[in-house]
Amino acid sequence: MTATRTILVSGDAGAPTVAAATALHAARRGHRTWLLAADDPHRALDGVLGTRLEPEPARYAPGLTVSRIDEQAAFRHALGELGGRLKPALDLLGAEPLDPEELTALPGIARIALLRALPAADQDVLVVLAPPPAELIAALALPEQLERYLDRLVPEQRQAARALRPLLAGLAGVPMPADWLYESRSRAAGVLAESRAAITAPGTSVRLVTAADGHPYEELRRIRAGLALHGHRPDAVVVHGALPDAALHSPDPWLAALAGRRREELTELAAATDAPVLVTGQADATLEAVADRLYGDGPGPERLAPEPWPVEDRLAEEGLLVWHLVLPGADRADLDLVRRGDELVVGLGAHRRVLTLPSALRRCTVAGAGLHDGALAVRFAPDPALWPRG
Repeated sequence: MTATRTILVSGDAGAPTVAAATALHAARRGHRTWLLAADDPHRALDGVLGTRLEPEPARYAPGLTVSRIDEQAAFRHALGELGGRLKPALDLLGAEPLDPEELTALPGIARIALLRALPAADQDVLVVLAPPPAELIAALALPEQLERYLDRLVPEQRQAARALRPLLAGLAGVPMPADWLYESRSRAAGVLAESRAAITAPGTSVRLVTAADGHPYEELRRIRAGLALHGHRPDAVVVHGALPDAALHSPDPWLAALAGRRREELTELAAATDAPVLVTGQADATLEAVADRLYGDGPGPERLAPEPWPVEDRLAEEGLLVWHLVLPGADRADLDLVRRGDELVVGLGAHRRVLTLPSALRRCTVAGAGLHDGALAVRFAPDPALWPRG
């Protein structure tokens, strides 16, 4: 079975149009395609498609299926799985469980629903109208964060001590965790592993969308840095609503000057990112026209693999090991570094990731760090008490 090509489309108000055009283009090329609205509270994608999207997948065009994530259903499903486990405790307290009609999805459930939808895709191409970039980065980081919490709070090694729990309970005089806790831990770990595998799969990529009327370069820079921190690179930046080329030669001097500035901005944007810059025009009124303008007869941009983070050996020259973290778009003012045991906590503005140090660096102390041209170099000096002699 061919792996699914997953494209997460995220950005401003033009993202629904770009997502729909991308899905339509894939279907027209003969790929079984699913267009999924994962973050569309105002049903903008419904307006673009001219049809109402429902949680149940429906055929929109030959080869193209459309649907939307039902946050309410996802929340009820999650509570339904947990409710049976909590029923004895609720009965003991005399509490009555909530009826399904009383349940309202909590903030953040959309991220969980999106993560569970990605591994379930069995089409050739999955195009997702994803949350805005900051929320999308948080969603992509969630499986790794939750796996770390599970490992700390319910370590897998403790499951091997089940046979000793009755004895330990008798000695301690307190009840030990029930089997369902460890069973739930195993199920959660399996779900997280599936989600993380779907996120990091070679065919999964992020496509950013921004308006042509004044590019938010600073915002794009921060988005690229946040994605890079969690191991992702945008496969393309789509600029929508560009002026036609004819505007450069308009007899109206104001329009010609504006078109010239917009052309310069596009050139600067292309130079500032290593991803292709795709442009749609104001005259591209139909989805077919947008798709043709963006992708032509080709398949569209391919996923860009994340840059490797190598450890450079400078022991002979400087007595140091240097860990290079490639973070294009990172700014020194946003950077925060903390060494904690065998981990390095890296913060970039609102984004934060806890990195496990490579084995050689765990026996070192941090000797400094520097950020240059989007690459963070963290210097480590061997700890004489831990480093092998000779």
